[in-house]
Amino acid sequence: MEGKTLYSAAQPSGNLTIGNYAGAIRNWVSLQDGYDCFLAIADMHAITVRQEPALLRRRTLELVSLYLACGIDPEKCTLYVQSQVPQHAELTWVLNSVAYVGEMERMTQFKDKSRKHADNINMGLMDYPVLMAADILLYQTDLVPVGADQKQHLEIARDLAVRFNNRYGETFRVPEPYIMKEGAKICSLQEPDKKMSKSDENLNASVFLSDDRDTVIRKFKRAVTDSGNEIRASEEKKGVTNLLTIYAAFKNCTVAEAEREFEGKGYGDFKLAVGETVADALAPVQEEQRRLLADREYVSSFLKAGQERAFKAARRTLSKVYRKVGFYQGD
Repeated sequence: MEGKTLYSAAQPSGNLTIGNYAGAIRNWVSLQDGYDCFLAIADMHAITVRQEPALLRRRTLELVSLYLACGIDPEKCTLYVQSQVPQHAELTWVLNSVAYVGEMERMTQFKDKSRKHADNINMGLMDYPVLMAADILLYQTDLVPVGADQKQHLEIARDLAVRFNNRYGETFRVPEPYIMKEGAKICSLQEPDKKMSKSDENLNASVFLSDDRDTVIRKFKRAVTDSGNEIRASEEKKGVTNLLTIYAAFKNCTVAEAEREFEGKGYGDFKLAVGETVADALAPVQEEQRRLLADREYVSSFLKAGQERAFKAARRTLSKVYRKVGFYQGD
């Protein structure tokens, strides 16, 4: 809807998978024509887990270049790096005064990451949802695209907005979840009952947007299928269903159409066709990303423009917040 503000962010930590592309990035490309979109590279969130500084900087530029290569238009939306807009950290501190320790400790992601990184349970891990709330509320966001793993964080953002508004008067717009049109749910090639993940330790389980053609095809050839030889989608045939879903997503057809196309074919031909289709779709994106990365000044110019737009919008909200809480801002 025209005039509605939509906010989304992604961390520059690790390669994105074809699941991220089919389930999120392609949707953002279509949404930028109908909404006032703020798209952030969430590098402040990334450092809650130890990062190699030079690698984090490189991945930040790679992710920006990837977005541009996929069709994100910096003239239509505000694309920026989170750490370059200091109001994110400033609002987080204010929101900490209305956030409760108990609700942060109950967050699923905090508990999961604490188990995975038991040697680095830092305050940033616990405070992650408050920073995420600040990200969203800074831009008076109407809508936030959420997957199942982010619903809890959006609820915290809504709770903090309502709590702050009740205590200090109307300040924040209370964001609503944006339910994306049913995107392709792409699962692991090795464990098709699990979502494809960029952090999967099994390198054959995920197909990354940076994988070259041979690697993509090799991973699909090794993909888990099912007993029998019928190529059809069903609850009992999770491996084949996953491959049909991937093929349909990258061929822009329905799963039913894909089933008809492969009727009577063997699993070997089927897996090769899926791999080639994905590789063909990724090739122009990879080529454009390489071109963009070769011209860092060009990419940086888009980020600078995005930073300026984000800074102005964030400053308006933060000035209002500071007045409400009683911070002296001069006469």
